[in-house]
Amino acid sequence: MSEQGNSLVARLLHRATLRRWRKLSRKARDLAPAQLRRARFQARQLRVNLNDVIHVADEKLALPVVGSNAFQKPFGTDWAWRPEAWSRRLPVPGLSSVQTKSMLGDEVTMFHDCAFSELTLRQLRNTREEDLAAYGLRMDVFRFDGSFLSLVIDLPNQAVHGLRKDHVIRVETIVERESPIEIFARLNIKNGPNTEQIVRELPLHEDNVVVEFDLAYSALNEKRVEKAWLDIIFEGPEMNQITLRDVTFTRRLRAAL
Repeated sequence: MSEQGNSLVARLLHRATLRRWRKLSRKARDLAPAQLRRARFQARQLRVNLNDVIHVADEKLALPVVGSNAFQKPFGTDWAWRPEAWSRRLPVPGLSSVQTKSMLGDEVTMFHDCAFSELTLRQLRNTREEDLAAYGLRMDVFRFDGSFLSLVIDLPNQAVHGLRKDHVIRVETIVERESPIEIFARLNIKNGPNTEQIVRELPLHEDNVVVEFDLAYSALNEKRVEKAWLDIIFEGPEMNQITLRDVTFTRRLRAAL
Protein backbone atom coordinates (compact mmCIF):
# COMPACT_ATOMS: atom_id res chain seq x y z
CA MET A 1 0.00 0.00 0.00
CA SER A 2 1.29 3.49 -0.80
CA GLU A 3 2.41 5.94 1.86
CA GLN A 4 -0.64 8.08 1.06
CA GLY A 5 -2.91 5.06 1.55
CA ASN A 6 -1.29 4.24 4.87
CA SER A 7 -1.76 7.83 5.99
CA LEU A 8 -5.43 7.77 5.02
CA VAL A 9 -6.06 4.51 6.89
CA ALA A 10 -4.27 5.89 9.97
CA ARG A 11 -6.43 9.03 9.92
CA LEU A 12 -9.63 7.02 9.57
CA LEU A 13 -8.64 4.72 12.44
CA HIS A 14 -7.76 7.72 14.61
CA ARG A 15 -11.15 9.33 13.94
CA ALA A 16 -12.96 6.09 14.71
CA THR A 17 -11.05 5.75 17.99
CA LEU A 18 -11.89 9.33 18.97
CA ARG A 19 -15.60 8.75 18.20
CA ARG A 20 -15.58 5.59 20.32
CA TRP A 21 -14.06 7.30 23.35
CA ARG A 22 -16.30 10.38 23.02
CA LYS A 23 -19.34 8.11 22.99
CA LEU A 24 -18.01 6.11 25.93
CA SER A 25 -17.31 9.25 27.98
CA ARG A 26 -20.88 10.49 27.44
CA LYS A 27 -22.48 7.23 28.58
CA ALA A 28 -19.92 6.30 31.30
CA ARG A 29 -22.32 7.15 34.16
CA ASP A 30 -24.92 4.74 32.78
CA LEU A 31 -22.61 1.73 32.32
CA ALA A 32 -22.93 -1.40 34.43
CA PRO A 33 -20.07 -1.90 36.95
CA ALA A 34 -18.47 -4.69 34.88
CA GLN A 35 -18.52 -2.53 31.73
CA LEU A 36 -17.17 0.45 33.66
CA ARG A 37 -14.29 -1.58 35.10
CA ARG A 38 -13.35 -2.80 31.60
CA ALA A 39 -13.54 0.72 30.19
CA ARG A 40 -11.42 2.07 33.04
CA PHE A 41 -8.77 -0.60 32.44
CA GLN A 42 -8.61 0.23 28.73
CA ALA A 43 -8.52 3.98 29.42
CA ARG A 44 -5.62 3.60 31.86
CA GLN A 45 -3.68 1.55 29.30
CA LEU A 46 -4.22 4.29 26.74
CA ARG A 47 -3.31 7.04 29.19
CA VAL A 48 0.13 5.54 29.90
CA ASN A 49 1.02 5.49 26.21
CA LEU A 50 -0.52 8.88 25.51
CA ASN A 51 1.40 10.47 28.39
CA ASP A 52 4.65 8.94 27.07
CA VAL A 53 4.04 10.37 23.60
CA ILE A 54 3.12 13.81 24.98
CA HIS A 55 6.17 13.87 27.25
CA VAL A 56 8.58 12.96 24.44
CA ALA A 57 6.94 15.43 22.05
CA ASP A 58 7.09 18.26 24.60
CA GLU A 59 10.71 17.41 25.28
CA LYS A 60 11.77 17.40 21.62
CA LEU A 61 9.59 20.20 20.26
CA ALA A 62 9.94 22.75 23.04
CA LEU A 63 12.58 25.43 22.73
CA PRO A 64 15.52 25.29 23.15
CA VAL A 65 16.84 22.01 21.72
CA VAL A 66 17.93 19.35 24.22
CA GLY A 67 21.68 18.75 24.12
CA SER A 68 22.41 22.10 22.51
CA ASN A 69 25.87 23.50 23.08
CA ALA A 70 25.03 26.73 21.29
CA PHE A 71 26.11 29.90 23.05
CA GLN A 72 28.33 32.89 22.38
CA LYS A 73 32.04 32.17 22.59
CA PRO A 74 34.72 34.87 22.76
CA PHE A 75 37.21 35.10 19.91
CA GLY A 76 40.09 32.66 20.38
CA THR A 77 38.11 30.19 22.51
CA ASP A 78 39.88 26.82 22.63
CA TRP A 79 37.39 25.04 24.91
CA ALA A 80 33.68 25.59 25.59
CA TRP A 81 31.22 23.64 27.70
CA ARG A 82 27.69 23.63 29.08
CA PRO A 83 27.26 21.17 32.00
CA GLU A 84 24.76 18.34 31.63
CA ALA A 85 22.35 19.81 34.19
CA TRP A 86 21.69 22.65 31.73
CA SER A 87 21.80 20.65 28.52
CA ARG A 88 20.28 17.20 29.10
CA ARG A 89 17.45 15.69 31.13
CA LEU A 90 18.84 14.18 34.32
CA PRO A 91 17.72 10.68 35.40
CA VAL A 92 16.72 12.12 38.79
CA PRO A 93 15.39 15.64 38.12
CA GLY A 94 15.11 16.86 41.70
CA LEU A 95 15.94 16.48 45.39
CA SER A 96 14.14 17.63 48.54
CA SER A 97 15.50 18.11 52.06
CA VAL A 98 18.85 18.05 50.31
CA GLN A 99 21.68 16.74 52.46
CA THR A 100 25.19 18.11 52.10
CA LYS A 101 27.28 16.43 49.39
CA SER A 102 24.12 15.38 47.53
CA MET A 103 24.63 15.19 43.76
CA LEU A 104 22.18 16.09 41.02
CA GLY A 105 23.55 14.30 37.98
CA ASP A 106 27.26 13.56 37.70
CA GLU A 107 28.61 17.12 37.82
CA VAL A 108 26.64 19.20 40.35
CA THR A 109 26.95 18.77 44.13
CA MET A 110 25.32 20.78 46.91
CA PHE A 111 27.30 21.61 50.07
CA HIS A 112 25.94 23.19 53.26
CA ASP A 113 26.22 22.89 57.03
CA CYS A 114 22.54 23.02 57.99
CA ALA A 115 21.49 20.96 60.98
CA PHE A 116 18.05 20.55 59.41
CA SER A 117 17.73 20.86 55.64
CA GLU A 118 14.84 22.86 54.21
CA LEU A 119 16.42 22.99 50.75
CA THR A 120 15.20 21.71 47.41
CA LEU A 121 17.09 21.48 44.14
CA ARG A 122 15.50 20.53 40.84
CA GLN A 123 16.00 20.67 37.12
CA LEU A 124 13.38 22.50 35.10
CA ARG A 125 12.73 22.80 31.37
CA ASN A 126 13.51 26.17 29.80
CA THR A 127 10.86 27.21 27.27
CA ARG A 128 11.48 30.94 26.85
CA GLU A 129 12.54 32.00 23.36
CA GLU A 130 15.55 33.85 24.73
CA ASP A 131 16.90 30.74 26.49
CA LEU A 132 19.69 28.86 24.76
CA ALA A 133 20.03 26.19 27.46
CA ALA A 134 17.49 23.37 27.36
CA TYR A 135 17.24 23.22 31.16
CA GLY A 136 17.79 25.31 34.26
CA LEU A 137 18.38 24.55 37.94
CA ARG A 138 16.08 25.93 40.60
CA MET A 139 16.92 26.01 44.30
CA ASP A 140 14.32 26.78 46.97
CA VAL A 141 15.64 27.75 50.38
CA PHE A 142 13.24 28.01 53.30
CA ARG A 143 14.55 28.19 56.88
CA PHE A 144 18.34 28.18 56.77
CA ASP A 145 20.30 27.52 59.97
CA GLY A 146 23.71 27.02 58.38
CA SER A 147 26.66 29.30 57.71
CA PHE A 148 27.33 28.40 54.06
CA LEU A 149 25.58 27.08 50.97
CA SER A 150 27.20 26.31 47.62
CA LEU A 151 26.74 24.41 44.40
CA VAL A 152 29.89 22.79 43.07
CA ILE A 153 30.28 22.09 39.35
CA ASP A 154 33.04 19.62 38.45
CA LEU A 155 34.78 20.61 35.22
CA PRO A 156 35.68 17.89 32.71
CA ASN A 157 39.25 16.85 31.96
CA GLN A 158 39.23 18.89 28.74
CA ALA A 159 39.02 22.07 30.83
CA VAL A 160 42.49 21.54 32.28
CA HIS A 161 44.18 19.73 29.39
CA GLY A 162 46.96 22.07 28.23
CA LEU A 163 45.92 24.72 30.77
CA ARG A 164 48.41 27.60 31.01
CA LYS A 165 48.87 30.71 33.12
CA ASP A 166 48.01 32.86 30.12
CA HIS A 167 44.52 31.34 29.87
CA VAL A 168 41.35 33.19 30.86
CA ILE A 169 38.39 31.08 31.99
CA ARG A 170 35.03 32.75 31.48
CA VAL A 171 31.80 31.76 33.22
CA GLU A 172 28.48 33.09 31.98
CA THR A 173 25.13 32.49 33.66
CA ILE A 174 21.55 33.75 33.79
CA VAL A 175 20.28 34.17 37.35
CA GLU A 176 16.74 34.75 38.60
CA ARG A 177 15.99 35.29 42.28
CA GLU A 178 12.95 36.19 44.38
CA SER A 179 14.87 38.38 46.83
CA PRO A 180 18.19 40.26 46.63
CA ILE A 181 21.19 38.05 47.35
CA GLU A 182 24.95 38.07 46.90
CA ILE A 183 26.39 35.21 44.87
CA PHE A 184 30.10 34.48 44.39
CA ALA A 185 31.93 32.19 41.98
CA ARG A 186 35.18 30.56 43.09
CA LEU A 187 37.34 28.75 40.56
CA ASN A 188 39.46 25.98 42.07
CA ILE A 189 42.37 24.38 40.20
CA LYS A 190 44.24 21.53 41.87
CA ASN A 191 47.90 21.46 40.87
CA GLY A 192 50.05 19.04 42.82
CA PRO A 193 49.60 19.52 46.59
CA ASN A 194 48.18 23.02 46.08
CA THR A 195 44.78 24.33 44.98
CA GLU A 196 44.64 27.74 43.31
CA GLN A 197 41.46 29.64 44.17
CA ILE A 198 40.15 32.77 42.45
CA VAL A 199 36.94 34.41 43.68
CA ARG A 200 34.63 36.74 41.76
CA GLU A 201 31.30 38.27 42.77
CA LEU A 202 28.55 37.77 40.21
CA PRO A 203 27.26 41.12 38.83
CA LEU A 204 23.59 40.32 39.33
CA HIS A 205 22.41 43.70 38.04
CA GLU A 206 23.12 42.43 34.51
CA ASP A 207 20.81 40.13 32.51
CA ASN A 208 23.68 37.90 31.37
CA VAL A 209 26.06 37.56 34.28
CA VAL A 210 29.72 37.15 33.27
CA VAL A 211 32.85 36.65 35.37
CA GLU A 212 36.37 35.96 34.12
CA PHE A 213 39.26 34.26 35.89
CA ASP A 214 42.64 35.42 34.58
CA LEU A 215 45.19 32.79 35.53
CA ALA A 216 48.12 35.16 34.90
CA TYR A 217 47.67 36.47 38.44
CA SER A 218 47.69 33.00 40.02
CA ALA A 219 50.53 30.81 41.22
CA LEU A 220 49.42 27.98 38.95
CA ASN A 221 51.96 25.22 38.31
CA GLU A 222 51.15 24.36 34.69
CA LYS A 223 53.01 21.04 34.82
CA ARG A 224 51.02 19.68 37.75
CA VAL A 225 47.42 20.63 36.92
CA GLU A 226 45.07 17.77 37.83
CA LYS A 227 41.47 18.98 37.91
CA ALA A 228 39.23 22.02 38.35
CA TRP A 229 35.84 22.84 39.78
CA LEU A 230 33.66 25.90 40.33
CA ASP A 231 31.92 26.79 43.59
CA ILE A 232 28.79 28.95 43.29
CA ILE A 233 28.42 30.42 46.79
CA PHE A 234 25.14 31.90 48.05
CA GLU A 235 25.31 34.48 50.87
CA GLY A 236 22.22 34.73 53.12
CA PRO A 237 19.99 32.46 51.04
CA GLU A 238 17.14 32.04 53.54
CA MET A 239 13.56 32.29 52.20
CA ASN A 240 14.61 32.66 48.58
CA GLN A 241 14.12 30.94 45.26
CA ILE A 242 17.12 31.08 42.95
CA THR A 243 17.08 29.84 39.36
CA LEU A 244 20.18 29.40 37.25
CA ARG A 245 18.73 29.40 33.73
CA ASP A 246 22.08 28.68 32.14
CA VAL A 247 25.73 28.16 33.06
CA THR A 248 28.47 28.01 30.41
CA PHE A 249 32.27 27.91 30.47
CA THR A 250 34.81 29.00 27.88
CA ARG A 251 38.62 29.13 27.86
CA ARG A 252 40.88 31.32 25.75
CA LEU A 253 44.42 32.64 25.73
CA ARG A 254 44.72 36.19 27.07
CA ALA A 255 45.95 38.95 24.80
CA ALA A 256 49.68 39.56 25.02
CA LEU A 257 50.64 42.38 27.37
